[in-house]
Amino acid sequence: MSSSPRRIGLTGGIGSGKSTVARALVDCGAVLIDADAISRELTAAGGAAIAEVARQFGPQLIAPNGAMDRDRMRQLVFSDPAARHRLEAIIHPLVSQESARQTGVAGATGRACIVFDVPLLVESGRWRQQLDRVVVVDCLEATQIARVMSRNALSQAMTEKVMAGQASRAQRLAAADICICNEGLSLEALTMLVRRLAPRFGL
Repeated sequence: MSSSPRRIGLTGGIGSGKSTVARALVDCGAVLIDADAISRELTAAGGAAIAEVARQFGPQLIAPNGAMDRDRMRQLVFSDPAARHRLEAIIHPLVSQESARQTGVAGATGRACIVFDVPLLVESGRWRQQLDRVVVVDCLEATQIARVMSRNALSQAMTEKVMAGQASRAQRLAAADICICNEGLSLEALTMLVRRLAPRFGL
């Protein structure tokens, strides 16, 4: 029997509850590798991506504190697909490098399960072959919009733009080995559901 950790890909649209599911899996003993958190570190002040972002997009995309101006960049990439591809070409290879480093560390500690929290798992096309299972957190699109508007103080138009840049609900569900339906659940109920699923991941 292999001692390699189970490699679980976790994804879901914005506002689906994916972060809550990730935290519950960590509480059950999984190691979490969070692509969004890595991306934020790369574009923070002093991050590995800052120099190239400034070179390609100009100093106006760097905030006074030295970090990437996330609000300005968000507006730019949603209005200009070419800019989005340029940003991804900077960020994604660096995220992959850091994910690989963290995976090596987790594997060396003998943990049973590594969860890769990847918002664009379905869209990237390169993740599936690296994973044992894909877990999709799902809910109605109207529920996503309501949650994001409440949580992030984004307008409905901006929320819908963010969603339009992600895989569709149907595409995510088609990629799922396991689907967690987070519709009408309290945080406590969602956490309990994840705990019941955890033994399927070796936890």
